[in-house]
Amino acid sequence: CETCSKEEAKYRCPRCMKYSCSLLCVKKHKLALSCNGVRDKTAFVSVNEFTDLNLLSDYRFLEDVGRTADAAARHLAMRSSTTKRHLFSLRNKAQKCNIDLRTLPVGFTKRRENSTTFNSTENKFYWHVKLVFPHCHAEYTLKRVPDDKMLADILKPYIDPVESDPVVCQRLKIYTASPHSDVRILMKIENRRQNSVRYNELDASRSLLDNLKGKVIIEYPTLFVVLKTLKNDMVVLGQDASEPAESSDSESSSLSSMEEGEIRDSS
Repeated sequence: CETCSKEEAKYRCPRCMKYSCSLLCVKKHKLALSCNGVRDKTAFVSVNEFTDLNLLSDYRFLEDVGRTADAAARHLAMRSSTTKRHLFSLRNKAQKCNIDLRTLPVGFTKRRENSTTFNSTENKFYWHVKLVFPHCHAEYTLKRVPDDKMLADILKPYIDPVESDPVVCQRLKIYTASPHSDVRILMKIENRRQNSVRYNELDASRSLLDNLKGKVIIEYPTLFVVLKTLKNDMVVLGQDASEPAESSDSESSSLSSMEEGEIRDSS
């Protein structure tokens, strides 16, 4: 026995190959060497020492790997089916609210980020919303924003001089120092060609749901907060002198191949 050095060894540890004579010595050697007693299935065995027992062990190890891989594949398939049903239900609920909600394939960043849900009990969307403040190069992500919340209330924690967080207020001081009448909330129109990017101006005095009606949403709404007094490159639909305003019907038209490319770029 390599623990007590008194009795004849009866056991050999599968992990560290130490000889022991009794259960007491087995426990002592595990405690002394921090050994768990479980054989290392991936430990190197030279060809000269390779036996039928090692072959059987490797075979069982490969069987375990196969079972684990099969279980993982089955779990992924079940999860994928559940996700598809969830997305279909989400799009269907959005369509009833006159919102054209579109989802991206698995693997896209916006698909992974999106936490939008629909509460059937309250008959209400809880949106995943991204706020972008271009003049300060700042972005904030909001989760579980109720669809009946006013846009002005959504912005208060960020640009209101009194109610905003001090750290956020300092970062967005250009916005907090400006009057509310100078603040514009824009949302990109998704179904346009890449060389003709336009934005819709939203109404801060109306709810998020009212502002999203008649719009195309890719995964979740991204709101751009800009100031009228500062120059920006965002062209609001209908305010470009070279282009007349378009009707809401054109906003819900199908994506062309070029527009699908734009979605991939934006993701």
